Amino acid sequence: MNGTKTLQQTAVNPNKALWEKGDFTQLAATMRESGTALIEKLNIDKSMQVLDLGCGDGTTAIPAARLGANVLGVDIARNLVEAGNKRAKAEGLNNCTFREGDATNLKGLEDESFDVTISIFGAMFAPKPFDVAKEMVRVTRKRGFIVMGNWIPGDPTLVAQILKISSAYTPPPPEGFISPMLWGVESHVIERFGKAGIPPENISCVKDTFTFNAPYSPSVFLEKFKNYYGPTMNAFEAAEKNGQGQELQKELEELFISQNQSDDADKTSISATFLRVTVMR
Repeated sequence: MNGTKTLQQTAVNPNKALWEKGDFTQLAATMRESGTALIEKLNIDKSMQVLDLGCGDGTTAIPAARLGANVLGVDIARNLVEAGNKRAKAEGLNNCTFREGDATNLKGLEDESFDVTISIFGAMFAPKPFDVAKEMVRVTRKRGFIVMGNWIPGDPTLVAQILKISSAYTPPPPEGFISPMLWGVESHVIERFGKAGIPPENISCVKDTFTFNAPYSPSVFLEKFKNYYGPTMNAFEAAEKNGQGQELQKELEELFISQNQSDDADKTSISATFLRVTVMR
């Protein structure tokens, strides 16, 4: 009995384990320019309290803090929270802090405490999407707004294709699993925020572009995904167990090379389409 109890108490949240598995900062380093550009579209100023949910190491939280807002970054991965706090300290941003938290249950955050809630490729990966929407609405002030960036299922650009290809090599998800990619479908966005009390006319969805820029080749960029991005790491582990590691490698190499827009073969510039969701509270 005691052994069972100990196992139950120490069970790891699978979502936490996924995002702590690698080191997403290796990929986030290629996302800085687009993260800054996205924040600059939002008219954030020093009067605002901003929550960045699923913030990673601060790709959008730090640019928001540079504009003078008071920013709280929340992420489920401890290593990314530590990296975000280190970045904020290095820049002298006393108005930006990071802490661990779960997008499905933002315990410790009071109702209507943020003017802006942001989640760029973050909260979409949390389970229980209706709870995620409810929590984002709950902590956002009336007349404030929520902005999400979500990858789009079936989209021909980089990240949607990485996830699609990877899924073909991994075991089927557990019963009841809800694909994070459904956050990239407007009807699902409207339904989820609708259950949280937001009328459809207060929700807008537009396609936008996020560009990954790296000072190395697409093949090296793929290695970053292979070694540091949880979903891709899992795909390679499963593929190699089934003797399909080389097939997965080939598929992804072709994808990365074909999508590279840089004129220099030793540099990478790949744009990916996403759904930018704006919810007026």
